[in-house]
Amino acid sequence: MTETTTNIHRVTINAPIETVWNTLVKTDEALPFFFGSVCETSDGLKPGARYRMVSANRKVAMVVGDVLRFEPPHVYAHTFTMTNIDEPPVTVTYTLSEKDGGTEFELRIDDLVPGSKLAKEMVSSQGFIAGNLKALCETGRPAFTGRMVGLLGPVFARLAKKSQAVEHWPLVGRDKM
Repeated sequence: MTETTTNIHRVTINAPIETVWNTLVKTDEALPFFFGSVCETSDGLKPGARYRMVSANRKVAMVVGDVLRFEPPHVYAHTFTMTNIDEPPVTVTYTLSEKDGGTEFELRIDDLVPGSKLAKEMVSSQGFIAGNLKALCETGRPAFTGRMVGLLGPVFARLAKKSQAVEHWPLVGRDKM
């Protein structure tokens, strides 16, 4: 059995928990803190639902998984597989708690295989996700890094592998990921 690790990143966001939650779980627009991707689901965000994170033009699936927990406005957990990396999925859990007039945001990643490509990508992305979610909730705009990723999104979509096309990652009719 492969040994796995957990990585946790926390940040306090100076916004009400409802604002942070509603921003985190949007499914109708490109999310700068998720690298400009749009969250699509098979049946809404609820336990057992499949989801995929797709490019803004909805042609490339970058991430796929299954919702494990959805407890508004405190916990959202899902499996996470990058479509361009052939490695076992990890589990991502977002936990929100009210703290000091704001919201503590915790991004926890479990089942990381030490030294794997997915582990490196995930751990290096935690600060980007937290920082851009914080900026968006506090100011209405993502941080500079999120704005740049948004501008470069169409270029990244063109560089995706053919195997990442959304038709290869359907939300229904596919065994659990």
